[in-house]
Amino acid sequence: MLDKAFETLKTYDWGQDRNLLNPIDEAVAATHGDAAKRKELENRLAAVLKTDVSYDSKQFVCRKLMVIGTALSVPTLAALLTDEKLSHMARYALERIPAVDAGNALRDALAKTKGELKVGVIASLGVRDEDASVAPLAALLGDSDAAIAGAAAVALGVICSPAAAKALAGAKPTPIVADASLACAEGLLADGKKADALATYKRLMIGTKSKLVKLAATRGMLACAGK
Repeated sequence: MLDKAFETLKTYDWGQDRNLLNPIDEAVAATHGDAAKRKELENRLAAVLKTDVSYDSKQFVCRKLMVIGTALSVPTLAALLTDEKLSHMARYALERIPAVDAGNALRDALAKTKGELKVGVIASLGVRDEDASVAPLAALLGDSDAAIAGAAAVALGVICSPAAAKALAGAKPTPIVADASLACAEGLLADGKKADALATYKRLMIGTKSKLVKLAATRGMLACAGK
């Protein structure tokens, strides 16, 4: 049955009976806890991405690799990051693969992508929440493409580490940077890093003319003081 499902993948599209691929779903569940069989299944799925199958088939495979993907799948998924149609699905899989290689692949893709694809890669780096992403994201805060600069700020706000807060502090003040800084401060406070959160709130108080940002920063400072 599994072989037949993989055969179906060669020509599959969303208009066909989805049940034809159920054996693959079942194999994903059945191989849980069996490293050897899970590795075999992962390799088999990743191999499909290297073939000339339909877009729908590759989307399906990426969804499965979100669940069972490891460092083994990273090179194959990374190769799709510059693909206009499949970049987003490859990113979603790489976001969820815990291997360091997945984060490295996304960081490497920053130099290989542009426009919306690059914005997507930046967002995925935020989702992965890795210290290694702070420096390359900080370097993009001054990018001439406002969408890329804004995405970098948002991603740093998601990472919300002391290093991310420092990077945002050095960026040109914009509404997006202010929002990201507030998000960063809130995250730091939630993590118990009151000193770092307070420093961020104080910088915002001094560096913005926005009444709303000042209000949010004031509330944050009070929260840091336990009030």
